[in-house]
Amino acid sequence: MGKIAHDQHVPAIAGNADIQLAAAAPCNCATSAQAIAQGWHVFLEKPPGATLAEVAQLQGAAAAAGISLFAGWHSRYAAGVEPARAFLAEAAIRSVTVTWREDIRVWHPGQAWILQAGGFGVFDPGINALSIVTRILPRPFFIADAELDFPENCDAPIAARITFGDDHGLRIAADLDFRQEGPQSWDIAVETDAGTLMLHDGGGRLVMPDGTEPTPVDALHGEYAGLYDRFVAVIRAGKSDVDIAPLRHVADAFLRGRRMIVAPFVE
Repeated sequence: MGKIAHDQHVPAIAGNADIQLAAAAPCNCATSAQAIAQGWHVFLEKPPGATLAEVAQLQGAAAAAGISLFAGWHSRYAAGVEPARAFLAEAAIRSVTVTWREDIRVWHPGQAWILQAGGFGVFDPGINALSIVTRILPRPFFIADAELDFPENCDAPIAARITFGDDHGLRIAADLDFRQEGPQSWDIAVETDAGTLMLHDGGGRLVMPDGTEPTPVDALHGEYAGLYDRFVAVIRAGKSDVDIAPLRHVADAFLRGRRMIVAPFVE
């Protein structure tokens, strides 16, 4: 029961009449598999697994057991994401720029694991951006090029610059950095034939090409309430909802990216 559990999950559960918090347990692939074996529906926080193979194993086990498995990408439930998706479904998209820069010392103080092997490094927050972009764009895309900055004393990247493309020639550029000081940046700009659509504050604030803002600024708590509403809906429908696209892009970045050694990280 860490900070996110106390700050986000517990209030969201308390506000949902269909869910009760009964217990907490260490979460890993083995624990989720045990829950599935007991016939319990499973909510996987992001990322849904340490590896793609783990997630595939859980999906197979859930299907065999007839239970619901839900991969919760919380940033997709920010207030601006679905209106942006609806607009972009009808727009001619010219380019996408993702700027996801935050201060690791502010958001992960003393959490050395995040820059160790398996800790995801800058992709811990960066996967949130990928979860939004894979939701709002109407076509799938793939990595064309990537550079990953590894501090010489760490096993996970502290920054990454990635270029994606799709089969229609769309260019998507992502700048992820854990070394941002001062104001933090969680922005996605989509250039269209009608102008630039902007998502700010991790998807919480949408600015349309005409300058209007159709949704209220959303707090993080709204995202997690949406997650649990979706989990309940998935269970009632008797199905699973496990989108691995954001995790697949992270795996591809490690596979395709050039490793650049940078100065050691000092807490």
